[in-house]
Amino acid sequence: MTGGLEITAHETAYAPQAFLGGKGKEDRADCSIRFGMEDTMAMLEVKDLHVHYGVIEAIKGISFEVEKGEVIALIGANGAGKTTTLHTITGLIKPTKGSIVFEGKDITKTPGYKIVPMGMAHVPEGRRVFAQMSVYDNLMMGAYTRKDKNEIRDTLQMVYERFPRLEERKTQLAGTLSGGEQQMLAMGRALMSKPNIILMDEPSMGLSPIFVNEIFNIIRQVSETGTTVLLVEQNAKKALAIADRAYVLETGTISLSGNADDLMNDEAVKKAYLGE
Repeated sequence: MTGGLEITAHETAYAPQAFLGGKGKEDRADCSIRFGMEDTMAMLEVKDLHVHYGVIEAIKGISFEVEKGEVIALIGANGAGKTTTLHTITGLIKPTKGSIVFEGKDITKTPGYKIVPMGMAHVPEGRRVFAQMSVYDNLMMGAYTRKDKNEIRDTLQMVYERFPRLEERKTQLAGTLSGGEQQMLAMGRALMSKPNIILMDEPSMGLSPIFVNEIFNIIRQVSETGTTVLLVEQNAKKALAIADRAYVLETGTISLSGNADDLMNDEAVKKAYLGE
């Protein structure tokens, strides 16, 4: 603690790059340097989370945190519990035990439709666009909780700048878009709610390699503009390449966690998830 400036142990990894103008993962808009008495609580805290489907325990007491400005990856095989974790955080599934705290508020029992206005957006697995509605109408559905028309217009313009293809196809039915374009639409729709944190579930699923690269570049850009990202992804190599930290899920438990770069070089992770 020096002159009111406090840098925690977790934050020292980011400080040199932040002050020296470094780029990449370390160059976040919020490098987590905290002044004076500012609250040091994580943006999202999941504690001892248990989730059951009938008698089957899908999530077995996991705990993790997401700090403001971070990209956090949850990686693991099919059936590990990644999607269930996101569904529980966003209020689509009720946990049997544990707590979820978002920006200091306990949202464990809060229904999904009340969580969106609090600043959390969810890009679901499989895109889930409204196929019989236009691209424009899909995007406006993302802003349904907002009232200020001028701000909505500005956000729409930001989305169009980030996804030029969506503006080109704004009158086209969403169901006629390619898989990659539908993924862009799902991400744009989530951004229309102006979230503080965006949860993305398998954004690369079913996409061609070119679209996969484009989608991950966009996720990086979203993070660099200050939006926190919690990313669920089977493509561990791509996820770890853009993440600050990561958690490995195996059959409902967290088996490994750490800095993304360290996990990328971990022999067990390489063998199980990176195909090396």
